[in-house]
Amino acid sequence: MPEIEAAAIRLRVAEETSKPCAPVRELFANPDLATAYAIQACNRDFWVKAGRRIVGRKVALSARAAQKAMGLTEPAWGTLYADMLLGDGDEIAAGKIMQPRLEGEVAIVLEHDLTMEKPTLVDVLRAVGYAVPAIEVVGCRISNLDTKPFDLLADNAGGGAFVLGSPARRLDGLDLRRLNMSMSVNGAPVTQGKGDMVYGNPLHALAWLAGRLAAEEMPLEAGDVIMTGTFFAMLPAKPGDHVEIVAEGLGRCEVSFGV
Repeated sequence: MPEIEAAAIRLRVAEETSKPCAPVRELFANPDLATAYAIQACNRDFWVKAGRRIVGRKVALSARAAQKAMGLTEPAWGTLYADMLLGDGDEIAAGKIMQPRLEGEVAIVLEHDLTMEKPTLVDVLRAVGYAVPAIEVVGCRISNLDTKPFDLLADNAGGGAFVLGSPARRLDGLDLRRLNMSMSVNGAPVTQGKGDMVYGNPLHALAWLAGRLAAEEMPLEAGDVIMTGTFFAMLPAKPGDHVEIVAEGLGRCEVSFGV
C-alpha cells in the first residue's frame, strides 16, 4: 500500500532530521493496528537493509491502566537496535531523542530461544539468562506528542534509547513481581513502583511478547534483550538531567542528558 510507505517515510524523515512530524494516522481512512505494525515493519526492513542491527524487542503499554487509557486490550511491541543501546552512566547528546520521556524497567537477556506461540511461565523461566536494571528513554517522532495507538505502534512503539545497568543477575531468589524500583532525577526522588505494574509480572510481559512474535514467525532468540515495561508512569526528561533508578535486590542504572 502506498499509504504504508508514505507513513514509514514520514517517520524516517522525522528521525533523520530530528524534526517531529504530523500524526501518520491522518494518512489512512480507516487506520487499524495491523496497518500500524505494517508501517513499523516497513521501517524495520529499511533500517536493517541500511545496516542497523536488531538486538532485541521492547514491550510498550505493559500496564493494564495504560492499555485501557489507549483503548487497547494488550500491550504493544517495538524493536531494539544496537545503536539505541547506551552504557550505564552515559550521556545522551542534546536533541538525539525527540521529546524524551523516562521509564524504569527490568531488561531480560535470553539464554535460550522462545519459539512457542503460547509459552508458559516455566518456558519463560527456562529461557531467561539474566535480569538487568534498565532505563528506557522513550522517543516520539509525532509533533506535540499527539499520539494515538496507531501512531505509537507505527512509530516503533516509542523506541528511543535504552540503558542497561548492573549487575546482571540470574532469577534465582529474585521475585520480579514484588521488586520495588525508584527513580531520582538530579538527586531528588521523583517516583517509584513495583513489578506487578508490568502486566502483573515482567515475566508475564515477556511471555506475551514471545507468543506474539512466535505467531508472526519472528520468535525471540538466545541473546535477545527484552525491555519488559515500566514500573511507573513515564516522566519527561530535559537537558542537564541526571537520572538514576534503583531496583531493590537487583541493582541500579543511570544516564545523563547533555545541554
